[in-house]
Amino acid sequence: MTVALPASSPATFEIKSANLPLVALLLKSPDLDALARDLALRFGDIPDFFDNDPLVVDLSALSADEHAIDFTALINLLCSYRVAPIAVRGGTLAQMDAALAVGLLPAPDARITAARTQQPEITPVQAQPVEAAPLATPPLGALVIDKPLRSGQQVYARGRDLVVLAMVNAGAEVIADGHIHVYAPLRGKAMAGARGNAEARIFALSLEPELLSIAGIYRTSETALPDGVWGKPTQVRLVAGPDGDKLEMHPIKT
Repeated sequence: MTVALPASSPATFEIKSANLPLVALLLKSPDLDALARDLALRFGDIPDFFDNDPLVVDLSALSADEHAIDFTALINLLCSYRVAPIAVRGGTLAQMDAALAVGLLPAPDARITAARTQQPEITPVQAQPVEAAPLATPPLGALVIDKPLRSGQQVYARGRDLVVLAMVNAGAEVIADGHIHVYAPLRGKAMAGARGNAEARIFALSLEPELLSIAGIYRTSETALPDGVWGKPTQVRLVAGPDGDKLEMHPIKT
């Protein structure tokens, strides 16, 4: 005789599925000294860019004959930028064994989100009645700054757009995960799409920058701006080309 027992859950815990947002480091070289220099160049002056974000190390860009990676040194380097390496994917058998030996977890199924996304094709469908859904938490609005930014000052709009209504002086930095709008002269550094959003743009009423960057692709004042945009209302965007992504600048007609 089979007896079916009623299901019950423990009073002290439950096991449920969870999704954890990860930052991915696509490692393109095993040279950790070069990596340290590049990280310092990109994040050295933004100490609060990361907030102990969990990170997966993606080795898929390395060739199979690359030298061994010092994962202990790599972890220490990444931790100094306030990220928490927890997993690894895409390496050779020897690389994966070395990574697991220092405590990283294998994550072969981790999906790395592409920075540039293609707009889906919209197909007309017959309207169907739907039930009203609960209101979701609204996304963060743009961070608005209405005072001039002096040299040495830095503003970071984490997870949203940045709107600046006053001058960004030389030596100041404006950073956003989304778009950057400067309704005044932009004379300092502007970094949009700071976490890899290649669709982000920079808009300035008067473009006179020390540095422009979108999704890590940057241009400094050492390279002259195209004709017709210096000191003019301009938008900056990232476009794909045969030699890789590059920044394009177009005057804004007023």
